[in-house]
Amino acid sequence: MGSIYKRGNKYWIKYYRRGRAFRESSGSDKKMVATNFLKLREGEIAQGKMPSVSFEKVTFDELAQDFLQHYRITGRKSLDRAERSVNHLNKYFEGVRAPYITTPQINTYIEIRQDVAANGTINRELSALKTMFNLGRKQTPPKVSHVPYISMLKENNIRRGFFEHGHFLALRKALPEYLKGFVTFAYKTGWRVSEITGLTWARVDRGKKTVRLEAGETKNDEGRILHLDDELLQIIECQWNTRKEKGVLAPYIFPNRRGTGRIRDFRYVWKKACINANIGNRIFHDFRRTAIRNMIRAGVPESVAMKISGHKTRSVFDRYNIVDEKDLKDATQMLEVYIEKQNKQI
Repeated sequence: MGSIYKRGNKYWIKYYRRGRAFRESSGSDKKMVATNFLKLREGEIAQGKMPSVSFEKVTFDELAQDFLQHYRITGRKSLDRAERSVNHLNKYFEGVRAPYITTPQINTYIEIRQDVAANGTINRELSALKTMFNLGRKQTPPKVSHVPYISMLKENNIRRGFFEHGHFLALRKALPEYLKGFVTFAYKTGWRVSEITGLTWARVDRGKKTVRLEAGETKNDEGRILHLDDELLQIIECQWNTRKEKGVLAPYIFPNRRGTGRIRDFRYVWKKACINANIGNRIFHDFRRTAIRNMIRAGVPESVAMKISGHKTRSVFDRYNIVDEKDLKDATQMLEVYIEKQNKQI
């Protein structure tokens, strides 16, 4: 049974859950208020709920740790992105107790981030925050009593960035040596950055001139085989020889600058190379769109191009197969030639 006692001019309550004592101030100098407060807590315990005072002790930091642990345990491929989201959220919510992370506070965070980040990036961070609370609520015992309302931002999903061949060559020239083969592979295959950075020598058959990804190593969980052209085969051989010369037997085909592990964050180097190449603001994902468009222009059947790039659905593939002004101009010229041929036949 619980009890009520006075400390100073305020009434406090004491109650037990599983043999553990909890003490809380009623915030009032009226005994009736304290009595009702004690009944509320005992009612929560009778229903199998954690007393709300326990939720008060949980901070953003604890929820974030549980969130990243969940990603590691479940083998999520987007762990790197989750860690980046947590780092940004941490700058604003570090040390804040979970019950005080409210919708108004989250909206303030959104306003601050909108000065420096795109809506898509902010949405990934908000999604991470929402997942933290959902995981906290599902814990046994639960760590949060509710999930705050989080309004997602409108995103512009129309993707238009791509590389003309001259732009690609200029960028590759401006990049450090360890990234040159890396970007060439992306330019020709359209593979995702995580698929290329995680590519290991165990996935290469130099005799058959193929590179493969096993089921579960791709975003759509389907395996993939790539037949290497002469340039890509030469890059693979060069990477193999460099690995032997350095004597650092890292498992990755495209290792970091030191050759000791996986390529992680190359955003600074990338941005600097884009400036030096005078090609404007580009992102690595532009290679994916470029490779798809180049394959279609080269006459590769769309079904084959989808197999190479790893697109599972037609709708997403069509969104990447961008038509620009040059395509429209070429189409006009092709139509003109066709009509001229028809005229000659009359």
